[in-house]
Amino acid sequence: MAGSGRLLSRAGWVLLIGRLWTRRMSTTMDPTKPLVAVCQMTSTSDKEKNFSVCSGLIQEATSRNASMVFLPEAFDYIGGNTEETLHLAETLEGDIIQRYSSLARSCNIWLSLGGFHEKGPKWETDRRIFNSHVVLDSTGHIVSIYRKTHLFDVDLQSGVSLKESEFTIPGSRLVPPVNTPAGKVGLGVCYDLRFPELATALTQEGAELLTYPSAFTVTTGLAHWEVLLRARAIENQCYVVAAAQTGSHNPRRTSYGHAMVVDPWGLVIAQCQDGTGLCYAEINLPYLGSVRRDMPVQRHRRTDLYGQVTMKSSG
Repeated sequence: MAGSGRLLSRAGWVLLIGRLWTRRMSTTMDPTKPLVAVCQMTSTSDKEKNFSVCSGLIQEATSRNASMVFLPEAFDYIGGNTEETLHLAETLEGDIIQRYSSLARSCNIWLSLGGFHEKGPKWETDRRIFNSHVVLDSTGHIVSIYRKTHLFDVDLQSGVSLKESEFTIPGSRLVPPVNTPAGKVGLGVCYDLRFPELATALTQEGAELLTYPSAFTVTTGLAHWEVLLRARAIENQCYVVAAAQTGSHNPRRTSYGHAMVVDPWGLVIAQCQDGTGLCYAEINLPYLGSVRRDMPVQRHRRTDLYGQVTMKSSG
């Protein structure tokens, strides 16, 4: 760049192009294509404050005529320890989901509630929860619930240690993609991103968007976040929508951020910068169809050699 005194690195060019793309998208939305809004936030144990932040983001997205808003994993809260996490959990009939239901109805917008701390069926005896991805339609009704199937149990060399299975029940099934104003949405949560079989099964069932609301650690985010999201988009020729937690939640936990949307060709078409905020992307389903037509990956699968990935019934 003239007068800059230096050349931008490849990463610098990627960031610059991303910013220009986001700026262009914000001023030239095509009304014939559904618009999605993807949230980034820093949840704490203050549920009222978290709701206030999310409510503000949802209302902002509504003013921009978004058809659907995606909230990250743990949008309701992030506790400082296991005891607090369990103490703050609710049922699907509790106050938090009811408030979001009213918000969806009043804003006339679909909501992806990316990871809700739901009390398990034997709460009174075992005090265990589900990590539940809840989708509300624009009338406030629950249209789908996916309970996270892959639980994050790691001890990283950086010192980060998380044992989700200590208090979380793994989900027992995948759920079919949800018909939404933005397209057919396949549901995952955070760590599910590392398991391509889940994405393939959802795509085989008709998914056009895959969504991974997350609270990635900084260590894993720096190394793997974008590359995994782009890989799932390229492999499945789907849009990938990833709302994210960011920043310091408490002295023990910090999240990577970088909420983003990836298109079916693997390009990052929207991304949040630092802090709380939104990014927007148009979902161009005819374009998705052209990508799949020009490179018919699904038809080229050698299921005779390695089998068919399918969504199994829960029985």
